[in-house]
Amino acid sequence: MIEKLIEYSARNRVVVLAIFALITAWGIWAVYRTPVDAIPDLSDNQVIVFTDYPGRSPQVVEDQVTYPLVSNLQGLPRVKAVRASSAFGFSMIYVIFEDKADIYWARTRVLERLNYASSLLPAGVTPTLGPDGTGVGHVYWYTIEGKGYTLEQLRTLQDWFVRYQLNTVPGVAEVASIGGFVREYQIDLDPHKLFAYRVTAGQVAEAVKRANNDTGGRLLEQSDAEFLIRGRGYVQSPADLENIVVGTGMGGTPIYVKNLGTVQTGGAIRRGLLDLNGEGEAVGGIVVMRYGENAKEVIDRVKEKIAALEKGLPPGVKIVTAYDRSDLIERSIDTLRSALTEMSIVVTLVVLVFLLHFRSSLVVVLTLPIAMLAAFITMKHLGITSNIMSLGGIAIAIGELVDAGVVMVENCYRRLSELPDEERDERRLEVIIDASKQVGPAIFSSMLVIILSFVPIFLLEGRGGKLFHPLAFTKTFAMVFAAVIAVTLVPVLSYYFLRGKMPPEESNPVSRFFIAAYSPVLRWCLRWKKTVILLNIVALAVAVPVFMKMGSEFMPPLDEGSLLYMPVTLPNVSITEAKRIIQVQDAIIKSHPEVEYVLGKVGRAETSTDPAPVSMFESIIILKPKDKWRPGITKNDIISELDARLQIPGVRNGWTQPIINRIDMLSTGVRTTLGLKIFGNDLNVLRQLSLQAEEIIKAVPGAADVVAERVTGGSYIDIEIDREAAARYGVAVEDIQETIGTALGGETLTTAVEGRNRFPIRIRYLRDYRDSIPAIQRILVSGMGGTQVPLSQVTRLKVSTGAPELASEGGLLRSIVFLNVRGRDMGAVMTDAREALEKNLKMPPGYYYSWAGQWEDQIKVRKRLQILLPIGLVIIFVILYFTFRSGIEALMVMLSVPFALVGGVFLVALLGYNMSVAVWVGFIALYGVAVETGVVMVVYLHEALDRRLLAGPVTERDIYEAAFEGAVLRLRPKLMTVATSLIGLIPIMWATGTGSDVMKPIAAPMIGGMFSSTIHVLIMTPVIFVLMKVRDLRKGRLTHSGMTH
Repeated sequence: MIEKLIEYSARNRVVVLAIFALITAWGIWAVYRTPVDAIPDLSDNQVIVFTDYPGRSPQVVEDQVTYPLVSNLQGLPRVKAVRASSAFGFSMIYVIFEDKADIYWARTRVLERLNYASSLLPAGVTPTLGPDGTGVGHVYWYTIEGKGYTLEQLRTLQDWFVRYQLNTVPGVAEVASIGGFVREYQIDLDPHKLFAYRVTAGQVAEAVKRANNDTGGRLLEQSDAEFLIRGRGYVQSPADLENIVVGTGMGGTPIYVKNLGTVQTGGAIRRGLLDLNGEGEAVGGIVVMRYGENAKEVIDRVKEKIAALEKGLPPGVKIVTAYDRSDLIERSIDTLRSALTEMSIVVTLVVLVFLLHFRSSLVVVLTLPIAMLAAFITMKHLGITSNIMSLGGIAIAIGELVDAGVVMVENCYRRLSELPDEERDERRLEVIIDASKQVGPAIFSSMLVIILSFVPIFLLEGRGGKLFHPLAFTKTFAMVFAAVIAVTLVPVLSYYFLRGKMPPEESNPVSRFFIAAYSPVLRWCLRWKKTVILLNIVALAVAVPVFMKMGSEFMPPLDEGSLLYMPVTLPNVSITEAKRIIQVQDAIIKSHPEVEYVLGKVGRAETSTDPAPVSMFESIIILKPKDKWRPGITKNDIISELDARLQIPGVRNGWTQPIINRIDMLSTGVRTTLGLKIFGNDLNVLRQLSLQAEEIIKAVPGAADVVAERVTGGSYIDIEIDREAAARYGVAVEDIQETIGTALGGETLTTAVEGRNRFPIRIRYLRDYRDSIPAIQRILVSGMGGTQVPLSQVTRLKVSTGAPELASEGGLLRSIVFLNVRGRDMGAVMTDAREALEKNLKMPPGYYYSWAGQWEDQIKVRKRLQILLPIGLVIIFVILYFTFRSGIEALMVMLSVPFALVGGVFLVALLGYNMSVAVWVGFIALYGVAVETGVVMVVYLHEALDRRLLAGPVTERDIYEAAFEGAVLRLRPKLMTVATSLIGLIPIMWATGTGSDVMKPIAAPMIGGMFSSTIHVLIMTPVIFVLMKVRDLRKGRLTHSGMTH
């Protein structure tokens, strides 16, 4: 089939050129239309259910909202897990679906279940779905700044102008507000005046609700025109609220709201704030990107919208970028783009040096961009973003993309150069067809081996699969097109370009040099075959302990170019104290010489994608360009220096990066690299176990930022109702609860409508009557007959501690011990930590723990590869068997795989890399390349031997000479395939930009393995070939290989 395709292409050159011209144009279009991002989206396929329940404690939220919803959502189809969190005033539930479930199908299923589950919730409580964004959707942060404007004014501008305008940008799922104060109308009642006027807070609330509304009276026709009738009753100012009549006093005198307290505008209770550089509070927003969108394009559209909006902002107000993902995207793409350019140039030079014929090298070079462009076509139509990993797939394949073309062109060149000049033009087409058929099928098979060697990567699941599937897809796409190009376009281009003076291989000084160096070595090895085999076995044996001593980790960390400082403090910290702490922290961070600026966040933004409590701080640290850093300083040095300066009592430091933190928090519930999840039913027991585990893990070398989640420690004032006393005073329990909710917590009564703006109107007691326990005890509750009873007479007040937040998973309460790994490999830290916990942490009945975070991903990938790698090797063996029609020869070629491991292991160990998924991907890619080189060698060995078999009976000496001839005289194509693959990867190793830290561990085993596998193929393969054929000769089984030469 391959031979027929080669001949058809060579004889229908115009058709082939037209097809590839179309593919090239299509590929250029795809390059500009493929979505761009920094890294693949690694977050889980999840739907967030957010329920607002203002003023309620975590336990109330858990009992009345979270538990009813979770118990109904757990039975949904294709759900992997349901995690929940109940915090002060809100509930968040994460429904994790299988990766293959369509996100909008999943949202529909959740919404259907919520339609029923909502009936189980308290009146007025409505669960909502989070935005259709992902864990990495926070692509752009901004602040709104303006001298002379209050935080309340800036927040109003953000909430009712900027936010809604940015929401209209295509690709934006949500714009979340953070910082400043939400403006509200505040009615603060004086309980003494309420008592004097014999009015209850409930009556005031009802009067306010009735006095804030617009209505319509349909139409009035008059003088041939119709008039719309409007009843204008919206509250427009504090004066409107003050003059609302609540009732009448003695003599029919109206009782106004202003007679019962004060009315003003002010800031609502908040659970988050924003700080810039430690200089003071700021107001800002977070743009959340919609699922599946092009991050770079969305950010560019947001910036365009902001530029348009600034013309409509008040004088002196501006929108300033605080965090921009496109910087990371551009740096990542630039790194890969530079590497791809350098690699293309290097490959071109290699081909030119070996052939010393510009037109021949041009044939090979032209196939490279076509294969790359064709890969972009499939990326565009399969929805694969252009990111570090997808472009990395093309990068590690560049040398391999030209291998088939190199062998084809070199063979055509050799065959044409052997012809006399006068016959070359006349026989050009036939010679090219014959030369292409000679190596085409075997080369196509070897390319197929490289393609299928990546099957294990396609079958990875979880975060490892999401990370490396784009790399596997793009590398495979490019290799498929390269294989097709080799047997279709290369013969056509060879016909047009292989012209002019064509010096034979013997006259090439590069070929002569390598042949002169290789010949005596091979002669010696063919003479001392057993010694050579023994030396190879020793090299393989030495590599085993080196491999066993290597550390392990899930993935080398991607340097995002910025830092996220994420400390936690005591769970009962007030937002005022949290503000003071973060401003001190941010000022210290800003003073560091490598820091450009810092944006600090306390608590959560107004979005269901942010579950942070007030006790959690997040400071995004934007670093200066590396050329402005002090000489010799590294990112780890910066972290160490900042960590030493940020030792604040009561604060536990934590260091990570913005993107990976979002992925970890929303995917696993763990905000650090690793986390120990402890499950059970009693919070106090969980607290004790977590603190014990924290102390145990702290003692493990390499464990950093170890802190146990404080599942207790929140401060409470419990108001317990004395039902007997309440009955004695004629006070209903409902009235007591209503008084607590209204007088202390404050109740949002209605909403003031001011044009496009909406402001809540809330009612509450004056601060002096609710700011201490004695004041709370004096609050009056209405009894039967209008009597007013102090709260202390019908309740018992006490101060207690409890859960600041309730987290659950799988139906059990959960606590987490957070930790990062620093200065040691993850595998070693985990081994020691697990042993220490097994020895020192005793779990009571009904409690257990499990590890989460990157270790969980690493274990999944390891178990998967243990199954998939042998399957991949079997697939390669089957292909080789059908190529050579011999199981023994297939095994001979397969021997290059373990010997390729030798060089790969030594180079990875030398460079200090840990065994990670990235390194394993490099080894898997190496398998295919090593086998390809072995296939080329065996093809030429058979060619030389078959010529002698056709000429007549052969002797053992003939087999030696055939092996020598096939190995030495055809050294150039073998070295060219190795050189293009090997040297093509070297630019990755000297790259320093963003993304290079992920690509280097992939390239390292490939480079080291190519050295050792090349030595094996050039030395061991001829030796084994001679031993096999001599044995066949002695047994009378030596026959022609059946290959076309």
